[in-house]
Amino acid sequence: MSASDAARRGVLVDVDELARLLADDEPPVLLDVRWALGRTDGHERYLAAHLPGGVYVDLDTELAGPPSPGAGRHPLPDVADLERAARRWGVRDGAAVVVYDDAGGTSAARAWWLLRWAGVRDVRILDGGLPAWTAAGYGVEPGEVTPEPGDVVLVPGALETVDADGAAAIAADGLLLDARAAERYAGLVEPVDPRAGHVPGAVSAPTSANLAPDGRFLDADALAARLAGLGVPVSGGGVRVGVYCGSGVTAAHEVAALASVGVDAALYPGSWSQWSNDPDRPVATG
Repeated sequence: MSASDAARRGVLVDVDELARLLADDEPPVLLDVRWALGRTDGHERYLAAHLPGGVYVDLDTELAGPPSPGAGRHPLPDVADLERAARRWGVRDGAAVVVYDDAGGTSAARAWWLLRWAGVRDVRILDGGLPAWTAAGYGVEPGEVTPEPGDVVLVPGALETVDADGAAAIAADGLLLDARAAERYAGLVEPVDPRAGHVPGAVSAPTSANLAPDGRFLDADALAARLAGLGVPVSGGGVRVGVYCGSGVTAAHEVAALASVGVDAALYPGSWSQWSNDPDRPVATG
C-alpha cells in the first residue's frame, strides 16, 4: 500500500468495508452524528432510520462545550465530559470507531476530530455516509441503540489546535484555510455571527468542494489537486496549515480531507464565531 493510500484509509472507510467490519466478532463502535446548522431534528431522523448498531451522538451537547461570545458557538468540550459521552457511546480502550452522517461527513468529522484529538487512534469517517450505505443496498434499522458502556480513557492534545492569535499567525506566515461557503468568506452574507467577512490573510477553501456530487470525498488525485491549488503543500514542505470555519465543525472536515492526503493541519476551534465577536480583531471582506 502506498503512503497516499494509507493516509486515505486512515481517515475514510467505504460502505463495503464497513459492512464486512460490522460482521466481525469485534465490530467497530458506530456513531451517528446527524447535525446541520439551523436544524434540530437530528435525533428524530436517527430514530426513524440509522445504520444497524449506530449510536446517536448529539453534536451540540456532547461534541461541544457551552457556547459563548468569548469561546464561540461550539467550543471544545471539557475532556472529562467528552470521556463520559464516549463511554456512553460504548467506546472501549483500543476499539475502532466509525462515524457517519447524511451530509458528506461534514458533521461526523467533528466526532472524528475530537476523538483523534483525545487520543483514540482508530477513528474513520464513513465515506458518503448514510446515503452511500443505502444506495449500496445495505439495510437500516429504527429506534434507539443503547450499547454496553465503554471504558476509554481520553487524553487531549494528539491533534494540534490554535487560538485566535495562533490563527492570525498562520494567516500571516503560513496558510490559513476558511472552510465556510465562499459567500460567507467574502462577507456577502452572514447568517449567524455578528460580523461578516474573514480573518485577514485567510484563503477561501469551502469544505463542500472536497466532496463529489454523491457526497463522497473526491478521489485521492482530485482532492490532492484541489488542495494544492489552494497552496497546500501536498508534496511536502515547510508551510504550516491551519483551518477554521464558522464554529469549528466543518473545519474538522477540512482537517480530515487534509489528513487523507497526508497533510497535518491545526484546527482553530473558536473559528469565526469567536473571532467576529471580538471587536479588536480585524475583519477582511471580498
